[in-house]
Amino acid sequence: MKLQLTKRHMQNVFKCGLFVCTVIIIVQLFPSHDAFRYKYEVGRPWMHEQVVAPFDFPVYKSDEQLAHDRAELLRDFVPYYRMDTAKASMQYERFVADFQRRNGYQPMQKKMVRQRLGEVYARGVMASEDREALRQQGVERVYCIYPDRMTRSMPVDGFLTPKEAYEELLNTDVATDRNVLASYNLSEYVVENVSRDTVASSTAEAELLGSLSLTMGVVQAGERIIDRGEIVTPEIGAVLASLKMQYDDQAVDSKPQLVAGTTGRVVLVLSFMMLLFAYFYVFRPRIYDSYGNLLLVLLLLLIVVALASLTVRFQSGMISYYMVPYALIPIIIRVFFDSRTALFVHMVASIIISFMVADPFLFLMLQVAVGMLAVTSLSDLAQRSQLAQTALYVFITYTVMYVAYGLMAEGGLGRIDWVVLVYFAISSMFLLFAYILIYLFEKIFGLISSVTLVELTNINSELMLRFAETAPGTFQHSLQVSNIATEAAKKIGANSLLVRTGALYHDIGKMKTPGFFTENQLGGKNPLTEKDYEEAARIIIDHVPNGIQMAKKYHLPEQIISFISTHHGQSKAKYFYNSFINAHPGVKPNEAAFTYPGPLPNSKETAILMMADAVEARSRSLKEYTEKAIADMVEDMIDSQIADGQFKDAPITFQDVEAVKAVFTEKLINIYHTRIAYPKANNTTAAAPSNSLGPLNSPQGGALDSQEETNDKA
Repeated sequence: MKLQLTKRHMQNVFKCGLFVCTVIIIVQLFPSHDAFRYKYEVGRPWMHEQVVAPFDFPVYKSDEQLAHDRAELLRDFVPYYRMDTAKASMQYERFVADFQRRNGYQPMQKKMVRQRLGEVYARGVMASEDREALRQQGVERVYCIYPDRMTRSMPVDGFLTPKEAYEELLNTDVATDRNVLASYNLSEYVVENVSRDTVASSTAEAELLGSLSLTMGVVQAGERIIDRGEIVTPEIGAVLASLKMQYDDQAVDSKPQLVAGTTGRVVLVLSFMMLLFAYFYVFRPRIYDSYGNLLLVLLLLLIVVALASLTVRFQSGMISYYMVPYALIPIIIRVFFDSRTALFVHMVASIIISFMVADPFLFLMLQVAVGMLAVTSLSDLAQRSQLAQTALYVFITYTVMYVAYGLMAEGGLGRIDWVVLVYFAISSMFLLFAYILIYLFEKIFGLISSVTLVELTNINSELMLRFAETAPGTFQHSLQVSNIATEAAKKIGANSLLVRTGALYHDIGKMKTPGFFTENQLGGKNPLTEKDYEEAARIIIDHVPNGIQMAKKYHLPEQIISFISTHHGQSKAKYFYNSFINAHPGVKPNEAAFTYPGPLPNSKETAILMMADAVEARSRSLKEYTEKAIADMVEDMIDSQIADGQFKDAPITFQDVEAVKAVFTEKLINIYHTRIAYPKANNTTAAAPSNSLGPLNSPQGGALDSQEETNDKA
């Protein structure tokens, strides 16, 4: 007992760990901060709730406006250049040295050359590209910094290019002087002595731009920014963009707020997940006790929350969180479990996601309606076409609820964002993939859906056709058991479709040796009479392991194999067991040789099948089919199974058993009801036609024709 308790505790700890991990993952999926979650376009109506400034924040200029203001400011900017006055002396000395080297004597007009070079360099020689660039920029004057650190403002047009400087050197009224200067080839000694001072210019430009204001006002905390239906003007768009920037800045700079926000999310998500955990523990132990079932529910919840988180993070004009197929949760969980669980999990997921989206009230309203619709429309998923119908109903529900809310909130259709309907259509179309997910979850978690059960009940399948051909009597027995077991399951609230399917396959093991079973023997000799009792019992008992082997060969689900292995429990093949005792008085029989391997039925459904199988088989051996005989047979058969302890592992109550007995009795009475004897006319050729047959038990009743009589006997 202590070991079992410890094991139970460990299981609970592990399951709590699953929920905690789920909480951690969900919190990580949230946007990393209180993000600006609104989507809008300038010139279109605002489709969200009223926005009020949560705090004081400046309104920043747009990039276009800042670029315009910078251009306006730089229009009056005066750049800085350096004037190198030493260039004149350096180039003159170079000229004299070059002339002396080439000719062996100094130039005679060197004084004139010195004077002319000094005049040209005094005006300033600037690269032609630099001067042209200044003109194109509209710069008329620049600051020239001289070697003595003095700064003077000089006109751009006053500077000479190298070509103009050379022409200026030759510009003299005395022709002789002009010819002499031209002969000196002074173009080699004309270079730029005015160049841009990048350091001084950049510093001055930065100081000028530093005076440019990046904002154009301040929004006070509590100030209304925009309300639903209003057009987003460029001015309001600038305010909204500034608010978004403020949120982004707070996410980086405000660690205390980030910690507080994360703590709040953890508490909220943990609270709702604990409620879900408690619901499973108290009301759905079938889900809580199964790791596979828990993992399926949590995985499905995480998938939908993750998809919502991704669309919220990367939402744009083409992406919206309304594109996510939220109805997958109620659809898939309803298929595998029940409607209450489906709606409960869907509500928890919707509430968690509402913390991420921009309009939580509208989102929750839509998801509640869609969840209720999905659960209601899929009371029992039996055909693929039902998913298409449900997807259509979901889209209609989304549309009606969204438009109705828009009319209520906006007072007209003009302000409704009709693009959202496209997102609803995409979300509804994604629901068609639910069938694929159902198939995958069946294979991964070992579950079985009603769709699969309906497919397995098709008696035209390969296995069923072979069953009917190989063991026709057993096949008819299975059909009869399936019918009465299904009615009993409906009566006590068990899974009737699962019972029907399990009953159809419970005796397929008899296909291996059909001739050894009386229902397949057409009045011939029973071959078991030639066997000793233990061997005969083994042949009969082997139909259970043979059935399991065949079920695995045809890839039947484990839930159906469970019906095959448990439909006899650990009971005995009593005919041969009792015969052995009678034939060998005083000899203790080998109990194992006459006992089915089991296991015992462990669910309501397998218990119902065990009762139905025994009762239907026993009913064929009754000598008379009166109501009392049938009722006594049902009572005795099921009571003996209870006395043998065959149902001790099944969660079935005495009240359920009594209800099952009543259903079996009623159904068998209907099957074996006494038919009336049809009277024959003394002279059919002379009988006068009559409009009334008279009382059914009266000699005057009308006669049936031979075909009708033949049909009745058949």
